[in-house]
Amino acid sequence: MCNCSAAKIPAYRRKTSKIVPNRIVKSASRVPMIYLCFAIYLYGDLSIYGAAIAKSLADVACTYLPKNLTCNDTVPDTELCWEGSTFTRLVAYRIFLTMFVLLLGPFVFFNVQKTKHLQLLTSVMRWLAFTIMIVYAIKNLFVHGPRGDPPIANLAGIPSLFGACVYSFMCHHSLPALIAPIANKSKLNQFLALDYTLIALFYLLLALTGIFAFERLDDLYTLDFGPRGLGNCSKSDNIFMLLMEYFLALFPVFTLSTSFPIIAITLRNNLQTLFLKEDTSYNLCLRKLVFPVLAVIPPYLIAIITKDLSILIGITGSYAGAGIQYLIPTFLVYYARQKTNKIIGLGVMNKFASPFSGRCWLVFVVVWAITCMILVSVNFIQIHLQSWISQ
Repeated sequence: MCNCSAAKIPAYRRKTSKIVPNRIVKSASRVPMIYLCFAIYLYGDLSIYGAAIAKSLADVACTYLPKNLTCNDTVPDTELCWEGSTFTRLVAYRIFLTMFVLLLGPFVFFNVQKTKHLQLLTSVMRWLAFTIMIVYAIKNLFVHGPRGDPPIANLAGIPSLFGACVYSFMCHHSLPALIAPIANKSKLNQFLALDYTLIALFYLLLALTGIFAFERLDDLYTLDFGPRGLGNCSKSDNIFMLLMEYFLALFPVFTLSTSFPIIAITLRNNLQTLFLKEDTSYNLCLRKLVFPVLAVIPPYLIAIITKDLSILIGITGSYAGAGIQYLIPTFLVYYARQKTNKIIGLGVMNKFASPFSGRCWLVFVVVWAITCMILVSVNFIQIHLQSWISQ
């Protein structure tokens, strides 16, 4: 056995201070900019959730199809939702959005606990939907052949890709749960490499099968599997296929509705931490009424103004998402290394150290984050802003 007596421990390692990672994180997380970044991201997240749910409900509920359009055409928002009604599809979207916020918004006034079973159910539904979408798209490719005709890759389209790519960092949320159970850290890098490889393969499988299986793709992919999105307006006589179509079309409603209250409560807590001081008492109305309302109303108004998920995802992922994924971890690592070096010293060799431990990698990540923001800003100005001006 190894003799760990103090006599054999180098002087630079005989320290009385303790390294507590929580203190590093806690001291850094008090920077208002971090809470502001989280708040902006959560605002965008709630806006995307509300828009996706309302859009799914409106697309399923609105059954009127103009005679001059086919099932492969995108129905304009100015068209009627039902034949003979006065409601347009846009009005129906806003009605569903309002009903959704009125139904789940009040949860922000409380604290949601014991969500384990709810999260397990959501995970099962999510993987069931992903499996059905992939299998159905592959079946379409074998039976009908490729229907989609995607354009050749163009460098000019790269800026529009960054927002969605950064927003997809949701997959990183599972990494802490993967790292904690690993007792043998000697193969940690291999496990993480395998995890990222599986994530990349899953994204490619889901995306490539959809690109070639359908003639057109909605910005909300699940709508392409609905009764209207499958390419013919007639509903299937097969009860199993009918249930599958509605399950996939309403999939965002089932899964995102369970996350909406949790994210809204998280946003409320972040706003309170950002604007309120711990050692100060505040009016009950301010804490229990104002901040919950501030957590729900702005995302609702954003989703009312636009239902374009590509804009919401691009802005949320490119600015707040880049800050959370790139900038905040980079600065935390930088200051954590400084504090660790002061306590332990520079002579300690860690065989589990990251291969990206050099300071140049931190600079690269910051430059990469700024580049992503610039590219998405250029794309947003060129496409969306010009289209608004022309209208």
